[in-house]
Amino acid sequence: MDRYLTVAEVTDSARRLVSRFPGASRLRRIGTSRAGRPILMLSLGHGPHHILVVAGAHPDEPVSGVSALALAERVALGDAPSTVTDLSAVTWDIILCIDPDGATLSTYGVSAYGTNDATAPHTLKDYFGSAFRPMAAEQPEWAPIIGQSLPESRALFGVIDELRPILQCSLHSVDAGGSWVQLTRDLPELTVPFHASAKEHAIPLQHGSYDALYWENPAAGIYVLPPEDSTSRLAAGSENIGRSTWCAPAGYGGVTAIIEVPLWATDLAEDSSPHPSALAALHDLTALVLDGGRQVTAVLDKARGFLPPARTSPLRRVLEWMTADLYDVVAASWTPLTHQAAAATHPDDPNRLTTAQVTALDVVARRQPLRAAGLLLRLLKTADDPAAPRLHRELNALFTTWCTDFERDLRLRRVPIAKQVEHQTRTITAAAESALTTAS
Repeated sequence: MDRYLTVAEVTDSARRLVSRFPGASRLRRIGTSRAGRPILMLSLGHGPHHILVVAGAHPDEPVSGVSALALAERVALGDAPSTVTDLSAVTWDIILCIDPDGATLSTYGVSAYGTNDATAPHTLKDYFGSAFRPMAAEQPEWAPIIGQSLPESRALFGVIDELRPILQCSLHSVDAGGSWVQLTRDLPELTVPFHASAKEHAIPLQHGSYDALYWENPAAGIYVLPPEDSTSRLAAGSENIGRSTWCAPAGYGGVTAIIEVPLWATDLAEDSSPHPSALAALHDLTALVLDGGRQVTAVLDKARGFLPPARTSPLRRVLEWMTADLYDVVAASWTPLTHQAAAATHPDDPNRLTTAQVTALDVVARRQPLRAAGLLLRLLKTADDPAAPRLHRELNALFTTWCTDFERDLRLRRVPIAKQVEHQTRTITAAAESALTTAS
């Protein structure tokens, strides 16, 4: 398969699977979204050990629904028999999409560029021009950290309390970079199969991840949340990260694996050689994210009077959130690395930043203005104000240049969807094997 699936397609496929395996599988509603959409969970098996898989956490990360179905098919058929496909010992519980409302706002090309296939963006311009990512307070996994109570989050917490999973796998993808796994507790047996799968599918490992800048790093592409009493816990995201849905299984002795695969890969993501001029590069990246943000904001300022209000437009809400201070927050978050680069002046200093670490920040610096520009272009395209076409042309010229530079400078190559799916599902089953070994 070389296309992503809509939530409706994922749901229809899950219903067909239940009809094929009525004794081993069932589909039930575990909650309702803010807009009234059902949140559905497909379960396979009747074993005492529950493995929970969460798809659709971020609507701009489209591979998870396809991976969830591929996993369900593999488990139902008993492919590669092992403890994880022994449905008398294990129950797989797969949430098909935890944010169905957000999923409706990622269109993958049709509304923005009129392409024929709404589910397979083949260029960065297609992708950023049609993807939607809600603000943090509206993301089901992250909202509890900042004190927001969403019905989607409550549904997920409820399932965790009910099932007490030994493992939760949260399925994610990154627009550009390599593959990595974040763990709430180390699973040492995961490293070898994870590395083998990435190598087989020509997917680089992420040596240094913006999402896990200050997490422990026991192996390439593996990041482990620091203990609660560690000073690194604050830098790892938030002093309240323990409130997230990721950490909830720990209350029952379980572990969470956040599994990331790239839509576009760059081999720079696994280049562990010292960066030749890290300090200068970090200063350039700070300017890149701030200047890009200012240019998008300048266009937004000219359009604010005729765009739909934030209270009724999720796209506008994200734009206002990003232009408030997000660019500054992103740039400030790597200040400790800037200090590290400034201090590591000797060529043999082990604290010198690697090319992979700098590349991870390079992706973020380019991503943030592109996300905002893509959303604003969609709003301008549908606006009926006479100024809208001119502003659209102005911003689209920037947007096109940024996408072209991104692809060229980081030497991006598109990862076929089939390879994304196979790598993600193999990582899930390897994590399950490791968690079951620990639980036995």
